[in-house]
Amino acid sequence: MKKLIQTLKNIWSIEDLRSKILYTLVLIFVYRIGAHVVLPGIDPDTIAQSMEKSRGGILGMIDMFAGGAFSQASIFALGIMPYISASIFMQLMTVLVPQMQKLQKEGDSGRKKINQWTRYLTVAVTLVQASAYVTYLNEMTRSGGMIEAYRPYFWLSTVIILTAGTLFVMWLGEKITDRGLGNGTSLIIMIGILARLPQSFAQEFTSKTTQPGDILIFIVEIVVLIAIILGCILLIQGTRKIALNYAKQIAGGNRQFTGARQFLPIKVNSAGVMPIIFAQAIMFLPTLFTYADATRGIGQVFADHTNFWYMLVYATVVIGFTFLYTALIFNPKQIAENLKQNNGFIPGVKPGQPTADYIGAVMDKVTLPGAILLAFVGILPGIADLAGVTSGFSTFYGGTSLLIMVGVVLDTLQQIETQLLMRQYDGLMKSGRIQGRQTLTQASV
Repeated sequence: MKKLIQTLKNIWSIEDLRSKILYTLVLIFVYRIGAHVVLPGIDPDTIAQSMEKSRGGILGMIDMFAGGAFSQASIFALGIMPYISASIFMQLMTVLVPQMQKLQKEGDSGRKKINQWTRYLTVAVTLVQASAYVTYLNEMTRSGGMIEAYRPYFWLSTVIILTAGTLFVMWLGEKITDRGLGNGTSLIIMIGILARLPQSFAQEFTSKTTQPGDILIFIVEIVVLIAIILGCILLIQGTRKIALNYAKQIAGGNRQFTGARQFLPIKVNSAGVMPIIFAQAIMFLPTLFTYADATRGIGQVFADHTNFWYMLVYATVVIGFTFLYTALIFNPKQIAENLKQNNGFIPGVKPGQPTADYIGAVMDKVTLPGAILLAFVGILPGIADLAGVTSGFSTFYGGTSLLIMVGVVLDTLQQIETQLLMRQYDGLMKSGRIQGRQTLTQASV
């Protein structure tokens, strides 16, 4: 406890770090206030009751990312999701389109152009999603919940407000990244997820205190949740290090530099949370075509995340997307070429194509257990639901929610620790250093 208090004092004594933390908290507070501002013409109580009945599937995932603003018909109902969709699309384009790859390699100017295109694409995506959301709201309010005199103006005003709200949230995320602490977009998503935790925790505690013996079950659930969180930390931080050697170099006349020894970190989970997001979107598609018959056949299977066949198909899709996404973002041939240009080599492996084959083989071996563990994390909410955990609290036992929270917290703590170490303070841990997702990206060789 004394160590914790001293660490907090050290953090607060650093003026730059203190200002970043306060700046981040202020912008997050602004975001949470906006998440409770209801759209014009909507009765918040009626719309919340209507949406509670239809929550689930991809709508539930959007509501999770928006911190409950989607189900509350808030001006931030779409949250940061359109910006994330646009960013993912642009990231894939930089891998698949050669012209985009060249633009990305131009440095700051190229990245600024890509970021600007991402913002334009965000506007387009937001307009489409806002129009769909207005249609959804009209269906929800047919029996009440909207001021009828305002209905003729509802579509135009809501689309404009939702688009402006998403752009404002995007601006908040960029400002947090530039002047605050951590990645702004990730922090906004994490805050939205954590906003649901107190209510879900209270519901679970209430349901487990109705009988005298159920409190023990609640304690066991908390212990299991802590163990799962520790497992997710290992999954995010786990790496396979490939040893690298660099040849001796002569520079400045007769000055000789000894070859450096480094390593190339191969992450157990290079794809991050993207396979789970893609898999959830894919698993929701069959319910669109079987909506009228969602209580039988394939509609029932894909609408129930506790169904065995749903879990099996979902896990298979996650594993497949993990390998696919890893292959898109990880290029062993390019790494081998960069090593060769910088006089680097893997001991016992010839430069060039043999090095690329070796790195690719190691990547495949490491990705397989990572994909299986990621699939298991993805189906954990369904398993927790079957075990008797309430549906709201079970979402924190795995899936997108848990992975995002753990990853963002690790990244933020890693940045705080870096600030402490730069000023000759002790780190946050007695032994070792905290490694976030950003720390473990593939080495630039």
